[in-house]
This record gives sequence, C-alpha cells and structure tokens, in this order.
Amino acid sequence: MSSLVWEDHPVLRHPVLVAAFTGWNDAGDAATDAVERLATQYDAEQFAYIDPERHVDFQALRPTVVITDGVTREVRWPGTRLLAVRIPGSSRDLVLVLGPEPHMRWREFCDAILEAAGELGCELAVTFGSLLADAAHNQVVKITGSTTEPALMDRLGMTRSRYEGPTGIVGVLHDVLRSSGIPSASLWAPVPHYVATPPNPPAQVALLEALSNITDIPISLGELRVQSAAWRARIDTFVADDDDLREYVARLAEQSEDDDDLFMDPLSDNPDGIPTGDDIAAELEEFLREQGLG
Repeated sequence: MSSLVWEDHPVLRHPVLVAAFTGWNDAGDAATDAVERLATQYDAEQFAYIDPERHVDFQALRPTVVITDGVTREVRWPGTRLLAVRIPGSSRDLVLVLGPEPHMRWREFCDAILEAAGELGCELAVTFGSLLADAAHNQVVKITGSTTEPALMDRLGMTRSRYEGPTGIVGVLHDVLRSSGIPSASLWAPVPHYVATPPNPPAQVALLEALSNITDIPISLGELRVQSAAWRARIDTFVADDDDLREYVARLAEQSEDDDDLFMDPLSDNPDGIPTGDDIAAELEEFLREQGLG
C-alpha cells in the first residue's frame, strides 16, 4: 500500500523534481530554505503528501501545536509535502519535495516519491544538501555534487560515484531513481561551521544557481543576493572584532583557494574530501595551539 496521498493531479510541462530533507542533509537549513524559497516565490501548490504515520517517529520528531485563528489550537504533524511549481518564461515546471529525513521504511518512502515522479512525467530529479564544512564565509560557495547523467557530468564537471559505505535518505533516493531510469543529480553546498545558525543566504543562492544551470530554468535571485551581501557584511563585522577568529578565517580562505574543486558523493554520509565535525574541531584546536591559546 502506497504511503503517497494525492490531493490533486497537476498537469506540468517537462517537470523536474527537486527535493530537500531536514536533518543531517540540511546544515544551516540551506537546502530546505532554498526549496522553500522556490515554493514561496512561484506560489507553489501542494498536490500530495507522504503519510507521516508510516515514516516518522513522533517521539524523535514531535508534532507541534499552533493557534490558527487566535483561539483554535491545531496540531500540525511533521511530514513530507509535494508541491507543483509553474515557472513563468520557462518550458519546464518543478515538483518540489520537502520534509524530514524519515525514521523508518525508507524504501517505501522513496517508492512514494518515485510514484509521484512517474505519474507526473518528471524527466530529471535534483536533490539539495548542505553540510558543515571547513569553509570561509567570505569565499564563493563551491557547489559539489554527483550525477547519474553523463551529459550533466561533462557539462558541470561532476563525477560518477565510487563511494561504498553507510548512506542517508538522499543516497537511497538516488539509487531508487537510478534503478527506475530517471536521471538524477545531487547538489551540496558547504556551510561555514563557525556560522552554522540559519539562515545562510549564500548557500541558498549557490544551490539555486546550480539548479538553474542544470535545468535552464530561469530563477530570480535578486532579493536573495541582497540578503547574501547583508549576511556576509554582518559576519565580517563579527569576525573583525575577534583577532583569533579573523586569522582562522583568513587561513580557511587561503586553503580554499589552494584546494581543487571537491566532489560530493550523494550516496555518502561522510563524502570524500569534505571534513567531518571531528576533522573541523581538530583543525580548530591545532590552530589555537599554534596561537598559544590551546
């Protein structure tokens, strides 16, 4: 029995499925915020959802109580929404998938997304991810990724996955898409670990730019670019007031300029080339020791 609940069956033009999940895949909320921005900017309409009863542990991710009209208390359940987006001036539309990484029945969960993609004729699937990384806030956000589509590999300089090991829902979803014959791409944005609090407008801009490059869908980013500039200015002020942090950020920026582009593996919870939290902590401790502060 499918856990996908249909509310409508929209007719879309050459749709692209775009998905992001809260949790490990969403540092600084950058991935889900980018998809939410698409939904808000283009007046997305929900047409289906995935039944949370079958996939969410409500003790780990609890429902919330909200007041809807100043008086009525309403319980809202954490779940995955599917929304249709019609893009003006484009020959393509979008199917957005937004929700938490499921706690159980991952194959059934991915089958529900695959059902929607097949029913609506999605020609490509793109997932967004963001992770804490050893990156400087004042540098260009380098999107990394992998794709199952050879043409996209050549066009974007991506690589085919060689990872073997544990994976998250993004990896499982890409495997299901590959098996079904739907081309897919996984895009990841690094979030500076020392400013991990959401939001992170620069990471959102980078993800949406990459999506536009892949799909040729025009996405208006003017407002978000202004927010990105303001965000960087605030962080610059914060960093300037701390000599040690200023030196550390400068060191990160130098390393970023020296490093080759990294490739994120969509099947990995610890992608090659991207430092883990332990790696970041160890490097920060080393830096402080060098400064006589550790």
